[in-house]
Amino acid sequence: MKHQAPTSKLPKSSKYQAPTCARGALKYPTISSRGFLLNDAPIQNGSQRHVFDLEERTARFGEAIIGFCKKIPRAPENNRLIDQLVGCSTSVGANYCEANEGVSKKDFKCTIGRCVKEAKEVKFFLRMVAASEPKLADEARELYREAKELHLIFASIFRK
Repeated sequence: MKHQAPTSKLPKSSKYQAPTCARGALKYPTISSRGFLLNDAPIQNGSQRHVFDLEERTARFGEAIIGFCKKIPRAPENNRLIDQLVGCSTSVGANYCEANEGVSKKDFKCTIGRCVKEAKEVKFFLRMVAASEPKLADEARELYREAKELHLIFASIFRK
């Protein structure tokens, strides 16, 4: 008797999907006034890096979270949230970089699994920050959307 594997795909309804114009259009706040970008990949022959470069996307996401956390007022109830949020948001990108250097398929899958868990953790802590500091809820909501997209991307990679 064959068992069918459960799927977690959402229905193809616009109710569950972001508008097409908003996908990938998240603008991250500037971290410093100098506006420099540290990127170790050289541009060769005038070509740009691929627009779906997950290493760059996760790095920018981590930078955006760090900038967001600087706006959260320091208080005993917020200190733990700030530390956890910075830790898990930067771990998403670090784990993805590590996965790309994996020595085996099993190692790759294990490390991508950590990316999935860390992205889900980011969503949780953004929710907690929004509850703790309602005036930052709108910015937390934007970052939550990006965390959700990264979570779905890594979950899809993990399943394949």
